[in-house]
Amino acid sequence: MPDASRTHLVLIPSYNTGERLFSTVQAARAQWNPVWVVVDGSTDGTGERLQQMAASDPGLRVWLLPQNQGKGAAVLHGLGEARKAGFTHALTMDSDGQHPADLIPAFMHASQVRPETMVLGRPVFDASAPLLRVRGRRVSNGWTQLETLFAGVGDSLYGFRVYPVADLIAVMQKQPWMRRFDFDTEAVVRLAWRGVKPVNIDAPVKYLTAEEGGVSHFRYGRDNVLLTWMHTRLMIEFVLRLPGLLWRKARRLPPFQA
Repeated sequence: MPDASRTHLVLIPSYNTGERLFSTVQAARAQWNPVWVVVDGSTDGTGERLQQMAASDPGLRVWLLPQNQGKGAAVLHGLGEARKAGFTHALTMDSDGQHPADLIPAFMHASQVRPETMVLGRPVFDASAPLLRVRGRRVSNGWTQLETLFAGVGDSLYGFRVYPVADLIAVMQKQPWMRRFDFDTEAVVRLAWRGVKPVNIDAPVKYLTAEEGGVSHFRYGRDNVLLTWMHTRLMIEFVLRLPGLLWRKARRLPPFQA
């Protein structure tokens, strides 16, 4: 097992993921210490079983939320505990086995080298990726590029990424959004507005079938409506912020060469 980090931890929100949760946590623990899991009101018994695992593993901590609040809310709970424990950065990854645990050290190293940044996974899809979702994320990514004035966000939806804890808590506490499926995209937009630069690293993503233990809570109708509402809000705020964003962007440009 790797030595425990005092600054960077792995944070896994989970909701009714079934058996896949345990292999995900084991894969993460093989790569990093510590790993924290926030079980977001699961009713499948996985939270209690995971707590039993944590009892014999000092590198694993588990929180059980009494009711389902959404991915963003679960992450925020973990971030608050991380800040109280003195951690400065958290790598978030999904509990369903889609994210590559073997890349955790590389992402953490990139964050340690440049702690002022957010290290974002840029997904590399294989044949398992649903075409409708791949095309849909292109639309969301296009809006994100505009909303951030082309700050360099490689992908707005891939949840395998390292955040600076204090910055993310600050942007989440200022408004009531980012608590459910809108979390990943809105997090990178608001962090970019805050001046946190993205570092992009390619990472594979695999969509597991039900036979492989894959579990998805994404609902095309409901969650696309949520994303549309989110981008509408962000665009309105973007227009209001535009003068300040342009001024900040201009200050970073190199001097004009005659």
